[in-house]
Amino acid sequence: MSNPPRPNPGPDLLTSYFWSGESIRSRSVSEVVLSDKVDVPVPPARLIADWERDASLHLGLEPGEVEALPLARTRARWSELKYCVQLVADWACSLGLPGVLGSSDVALMACRGAKYHHDGAQYGGMAFCNLFLTEDKGLDLHFPSTGHRIPLARGTAVIFDTGQPHAVVQRNSSGFRVDDFTSDKDCTQVFLTWELPIEDAYVGRALQVTFDTDPLTSLQLDEEQVWLNGAPATLCPDSGRWRKAG
Repeated sequence: MSNPPRPNPGPDLLTSYFWSGESIRSRSVSEVVLSDKVDVPVPPARLIADWERDASLHLGLEPGEVEALPLARTRARWSELKYCVQLVADWACSLGLPGVLGSSDVALMACRGAKYHHDGAQYGGMAFCNLFLTEDKGLDLHFPSTGHRIPLARGTAVIFDTGQPHAVVQRNSSGFRVDDFTSDKDCTQVFLTWELPIEDAYVGRALQVTFDTDPLTSLQLDEEQVWLNGAPATLCPDSGRWRKAG
């Protein structure tokens, strides 16, 4: 199952400029968000306690932040982690993405919500594949530009373009609010994430990405970025609305 792209009500056009080898290349930013629920086993209670302790004490995770957790310890303490990875690989294969997870590194992440952001300035050449391992805590993965809003629960799997703005917000919220993720609230989400090369033929086809949409601008740039309607823009971390840069 996958969520079909929802029509963008406005004329906004996003362009990702990303490193391809030693040069910057341009491409469209996909509005396709693939999601489903896979049957992930419940992590051991001791491991969940480790995650919570690491997030609060070692990472000092603040509202809206996303940080890496130690993956090696989770591998050692949870034998079924390999099964979780295989579930996502099988799901991706069913979407026409055979073998892409096997050739990509996996990381373990934690967040206390996530402010609206895009990852096109660091990972413009990638798509993200995430598998959420935490129970439903009333949070959604929200893509404001496309209208996709995906409830997060154990087994939620998502593939999306890194250049597409997104956030983790309260289910009934219209935006990101720090007060929704204070330390007295149980709102930490833990998930596995893979970086899928956007230039991989299977990935580009599944996300309907068009390449070399603005080659002239690409020649003038020396860093990855996302532009809105032909000009640099910034994203409001609370609402997810685009603003002209400068």
